[in-house]
Amino acid sequence: MNRFARGAAVFAAGLMFSLAAAAQEGDGQTGGLQLSDDEPIQIESDKLEVDEEKGIAIFTGNVTVVQGDNLLKSGRMTVYYGEGGALTSGTSNIEKIEMDDKVYMKSKDQVATGDHGTYDMKSQIFVLTGNKVVLSQGENVAEGCKLTANTATGQARLDGCGGKSSGGRVRTLLQPEQRNR
Repeated sequence: MNRFARGAAVFAAGLMFSLAAAAQEGDGQTGGLQLSDDEPIQIESDKLEVDEEKGIAIFTGNVTVVQGDNLLKSGRMTVYYGEGGALTSGTSNIEKIEMDDKVYMKSKDQVATGDHGTYDMKSQIFVLTGNKVVLSQGENVAEGCKLTANTATGQARLDGCGGKSSGGRVRTLLQPEQRNR
């Protein structure tokens, strides 16, 4: 497996867990996702364009990244490489990843959706934005318009939309646990 695929998988899986955990835990701390370096990563798209001179790889059309229970989908994913990095050489040195056109992330029963996502590899900051950013686990749902998550620390912040329909506020619906009596 090349370094790009491994880096993209770790990014996607860690990102999904951080986003979902942000919706479920009051302090925004994550408990950590169990990743396996041995687990295969599959990246599919309708088209892949690589411009090694500019240091970018663009996956377009039904982009899907899968590793185990982790799934990332978008219409377009652009990978920006730093000096010496390239998809075809196997040296990743990824600086930033951008996702556009309906971003969907799922890890087991946790889902995050938005319109645009960016992940900065150096700062390990992920930002998911859109007209409606939705985080859910089962019947528990949090909605806003901008999610900022630090995948290294597990800290996350969900900001409201500022529009009249939501009053600019974050909306959260938490269902009580059903216990057998």
